[in-house]
Amino acid sequence: MLEEAMAAIAEDGLASLTMAALAERLGTSGGHILYYFGSKDLLLLAALRWSEAALAEERRALLGRRTTAERKLDLFLRLYLPRGPRDPRWTLWIELWARTPGNAGLREAQVELDAAWQTDLEALLTAGVARRRFAPLDAGARASELLALLDGLSTRVVLGQESGRDARPALEVARSAARALVPPYPGETGGPARNADG
Repeated sequence: MLEEAMAAIAEDGLASLTMAALAERLGTSGGHILYYFGSKDLLLLAALRWSEAALAEERRALLGRRTTAERKLDLFLRLYLPRGPRDPRWTLWIELWARTPGNAGLREAQVELDAAWQTDLEALLTAGVARRRFAPLDAGARASELLALLDGLSTRVVLGQESGRDARPALEVARSAARALVPPYPGETGGPARNADG
């Protein structure tokens, strides 16, 4: 149900999506949806939490891989960025951001979900420094800077803005930023790896 709700929100936007229309799409009733979620905002949050839980599993697998820190960072960038315009997961994030200023509950949820990405990226950078793959750095500050940049790039891709209609240029910009923010250990070539598959 949450996957279908996520797709519906991405296609129609939360403001124009009615419970009746969503219920028809899901083959249930508006009352049933309201019973379980209470409001469209809570439905949005449930769909986003469901999506983020799957991504958290992917991040755990990525961090546990036996590969270089540079490769892990490149995979992290790919996982974070949207697949293309109207990416359902990223559309949910944009909908959430639009609602957080006036909703303390949504704002707290946003902070919690953001913190999970921050924690995992900090761990990746810290391990890279410990293994002498990355130069010494403030992992918390660099992770925050890189995530802020990724948010901006992702928004441009999802909204289909002129320089962001395709996810590949955004990945190249993210790689370039990562090389600047997370330099290799002195004497190493380092940096996010480029791969044959882009």
